[in-house]
Amino acid sequence: MLQHITIPRGPIELAADLYLPDSADSIAPLRAVVLSTPGSSVKEQIGANYASRLAAHGIAALVFDPAHQGRSGGEPRDLEDPYRRGEDISYALDALTTIPRIDPQRIGVLGICAGGGYAVHTARTDHRIKAVGTVVAGDMGTSFRSFQSDGPAAALDALADARIEEARSGEMARVNWLPDTLEDAAAAGMTDIDTTQAITYYRTERGGHESSTNRRLSRSDSLLLGYDAFHLVDQLMTQPLQVILAGRIGNTGQYEAGMKLWKLAPNPVDLMVIEGAGHYEMYDEPEYVDAAVERLADFYVNNL
Repeated sequence: MLQHITIPRGPIELAADLYLPDSADSIAPLRAVVLSTPGSSVKEQIGANYASRLAAHGIAALVFDPAHQGRSGGEPRDLEDPYRRGEDISYALDALTTIPRIDPQRIGVLGICAGGGYAVHTARTDHRIKAVGTVVAGDMGTSFRSFQSDGPAAALDALADARIEEARSGEMARVNWLPDTLEDAAAAGMTDIDTTQAITYYRTERGGHESSTNRRLSRSDSLLLGYDAFHLVDQLMTQPLQVILAGRIGNTGQYEAGMKLWKLAPNPVDLMVIEGAGHYEMYDEPEYVDAAVERLADFYVNNL
C-alpha cells in the first residue's frame, strides 16, 4: 500500500511516500524505516525500489524528496546541503512517530549512496533511530575533496570568487551532477564504467524522472567540501549497523567508505558484499536489489 503524504519542515513541506505492508490493517504495531536517498535522486527512483520491497517484507518504509529538490518545498532550488539533508531525516522521523500503527520505538534508517553518509551523520545524534542500514554508502565530503585537482582549499577560493559574482549579478549558478548524455560524457573523456552506468540509470527511461533535474546549485559545493559524514561515529553512533557493498569496487568510493564505516562503528552487526554488482547496479537490478533487501529485512527484524 502506498500513501502520498507531506512532512512539515518549518515553513516548508517535504513530499513523501509511505509504503505500508499489505497486512497494515492488522492491530500489531509496525517497524518502520526512513530512507535517505542518493544525491540528485528523487523519491520515485532508488528510494521507491527499496521502500516497496521493504514493505513487502512487512516493514513500513518512508521515502521523501529532500528540501529544495523534487516535489518538496524550499528555495533556492537544487540546493544540496548535507546538513539540511540530515535535518530532513529528523523531520521524517517526526512525521512517522505521529502515524497510527507505527511503533516510535522501532524506527530505523536506510541510507543509499550519498544518503548513506547523511543517514549515518544523523543517527549519531538522533537516537530515535534504533538501527542503521546502508547500501553503497558514500561520504560526500571525502568524495568532493578528492575530485579537486588543485586541492579542496583552492576549490573553496574559487567558489568564494564565484559567489561574489553571483551576488553582483543576482543569478545563482548551477552545475551538472552528471553529463546529460553518454555522448556528452565521451566528449569530456568520461568513459569509465561507473559514469556510464550512472548516466544509463539517471538520464534514460530506465531510471530517469522528470523531477530529477541533474543540476546542483554551485554554492552547495562549499558545504560538501567541508563535510565529514563519519565524524564522531566511533563515539556517538551506538546503534546496530548493517553495511552492504557492491563487489565491483569502481571509482565511486562506496567500497572504501563502507569499509571505513564498518571499522569505525561501535556496534557493527552485519557486512555484506554483493559480488558482481557495481555501484549503480545496486539501484535497480533485481538480482542485486533483492539480495540486499533480503539481508536488510532480516537486519531490521532482528534489531527493531
